[in-house]
Amino acid sequence: MSETRDRSGQQTMPMDVWSEWFAGNMKAAMPPMMVAPGEEAHAVRPSGRDPMLQAVQKAWEMNPMQSVLPIDWGGITMALQTLWQREMSDPNRAFERAVDFNLKVWSATMNAWSNALSRAWGIPVKEPEGRPDKRFSASEWEMNPYYQTLRESYNLASEYLLEAAKENEGDDSDEEKRIKFHLKQFVDAMAPVNFLLTNPAALKRVVETGGASLAEGTRHLLADIEQGRLTMTDADAFEPGENLATTPGKVVYRNRLIELIQYTPTTEKVKEVPMIWMPPWINKYYILDMQPKNSFVKYMLDQGYTIFMVSWKNPDSSMEDITFEDYMELGPLAAAEVVKDITGSKQINPMGYCIGGTLLAMTLAYLEERGEADRYGFGPTTFMVSLQDFSDVGDTAIFLGDDNVDFIEQQMMERGYLDGSSLYNMFNLLRSNDLIWSNVVNNYLMGQKPPSFDLLYWNSDSTRMARTAHSFYLKNTYRENNLVEPGKVKLSGTPIDLGKIRQDVYAVGAEKDHIVPWKSAWSISQLTGGKVHFTLANSGHIAGIINPPAKGKGNYWNTPDAAKFETCDEWFKATEKHEGSWWEDWTKWLNTRSGKKVAPPKMGSEKYPPIEDAPGTYVKEK
Repeated sequence: MSETRDRSGQQTMPMDVWSEWFAGNMKAAMPPMMVAPGEEAHAVRPSGRDPMLQAVQKAWEMNPMQSVLPIDWGGITMALQTLWQREMSDPNRAFERAVDFNLKVWSATMNAWSNALSRAWGIPVKEPEGRPDKRFSASEWEMNPYYQTLRESYNLASEYLLEAAKENEGDDSDEEKRIKFHLKQFVDAMAPVNFLLTNPAALKRVVETGGASLAEGTRHLLADIEQGRLTMTDADAFEPGENLATTPGKVVYRNRLIELIQYTPTTEKVKEVPMIWMPPWINKYYILDMQPKNSFVKYMLDQGYTIFMVSWKNPDSSMEDITFEDYMELGPLAAAEVVKDITGSKQINPMGYCIGGTLLAMTLAYLEERGEADRYGFGPTTFMVSLQDFSDVGDTAIFLGDDNVDFIEQQMMERGYLDGSSLYNMFNLLRSNDLIWSNVVNNYLMGQKPPSFDLLYWNSDSTRMARTAHSFYLKNTYRENNLVEPGKVKLSGTPIDLGKIRQDVYAVGAEKDHIVPWKSAWSISQLTGGKVHFTLANSGHIAGIINPPAKGKGNYWNTPDAAKFETCDEWFKATEKHEGSWWEDWTKWLNTRSGKKVAPPKMGSEKYPPIEDAPGTYVKEK
């Protein structure tokens, strides 16, 4: 048996004993294989070379929970293995960390029981500092020493793992990002509130309902297993055209990829220059027209703008050969022809949201290269949380390693499309506590009906991706980042250069966006030839954008010309912080670029008569 000594030369725990102790503790931390979601929910597929990872993978795929909880236990196991190997590379230091951890747990335990005794004697107890964790909102987590100890032990263990993952802080490799991501997933999944026997609120409800909550929770779980996804909101509470996407308008054009909606004006006079809005086809357009209180469309109509909205078709296997060029030609280019005919305007101000903005930027560059910009008349352009430079895509990079992209390609080859649940699960994993585990607790442990929440309904109303178009998109953006290299991307044989875009640009990033990091969204200011007004909204990818002024919440930062700064950090230092919604700032910018006020155009035209009422047919396709 070998011995180890610390820096002072004193004997410490023998190496073999320490190794066995630490390995046993790390194995105890490994995720139980019986809780493994399946193939459809994979975040990152393990390489499969390691027998243990293969075993986890197979157990994963056999579990009926696989389609409900998109947690990648294979990736988590790989991350824990890597962490264990790192710890074992310096046993003395790892032992010191373990001793420190145990002392903290002991101290937390003593503190919990001391607090309990103090309360029993009526002695005031110091309240915990910092923002409370809403997962532990039940009074038992504070008042009961057993639950307080359990909570503190969980928090300390989580801190231990995540701090160990930060040992390589500064290493921004994809591998390091995956390790940190999967450890965070493990920490979130292992929270005691996620299990019936360690959730005091759930146990209390079992007693109060005489066991009915357990029966109801089981019913919810079985229903979700049958439908193949976790229910996040009451699916019967909403319906596009009934209580979502209700702003009046007409579908004035339809092709095999889009329906074009012209909205009914709400003011006697409107701005001369109409707008085309290009939402992402990864989701349905009505995020921009939810309910009257938070409808971006209604707000802009009330400001006196003429709005046309693209509503994308939900592709099926018959559309697998639809190309990215088809999305351009049948999307913004076809829509522009219709809008110009209906309004008679020579100029159109386009807006692109997320991937709709990526398509819009590529379209503008394409038109410039072909000398057709004047024909379509695209004027000052707005990009909302949109990527053109994919060098840093934030946490989504976790899902886009070579193994996972190859898996996506294989799925698309087999089906002709990428199923919407794959993207739905991916985005949910980025906020697993809010979008996964809170629903597990509510639906299964508490046996309560899912809440009625419009944004969650929209989030779960996912769409499919046409194979050929999506393969082109992944290759040229996330995999190779070709858009930032002039001439590297070709559309219909035409090499494009974003630097030739000459329109004025208003671009918006969101401070806490986990899908489009705001610093990456800011890069548009360095890529185009036009003047860029960049605004940073607070909150995330959706809440940062859908923030009507009437709410009286939020703030934003901006400065007129972002292109004059070499880095986003320099830009941010020069910005001013404004209270309220950035919508008002945008309309001021747009107002000076939208012409004079005129009478509203008629709904449709002789060539493009109204087909049906908004929201149309495509948005209702499941």
